[in-house]
Amino acid sequence: MKKIIINCLEISHKKALHNAFAEKLGFPEWYGGNLDALFDCLTGICEETEIIIEGFAALEENLGSYAAAFKKVMLKADEDNEKITVKIL
Repeated sequence: MKKIIINCLEISHKKALHNAFAEKLGFPEWYGGNLDALFDCLTGICEETEIIIEGFAALEENLGSYAAAFKKVMLKADEDNEKITVKIL
């Protein structure tokens, strides 16, 4: 199983969040860096992958309501794609 850790303590804006996912998960060049594109890429993962999001409280502080929308996307992708497991800490 592939294990990806995203440390939110180092993320202060939306672009940095999307760049972290694109880099760690090897998203394609067409990745649009928005929540819809994130969902599309997450639900397209075909290998067992655990995604651990650490320091989510810092993301909430830095990104406000965008962090809540991000969390919703992550949990929905976890529900829709049996190949991924999302842990938000």
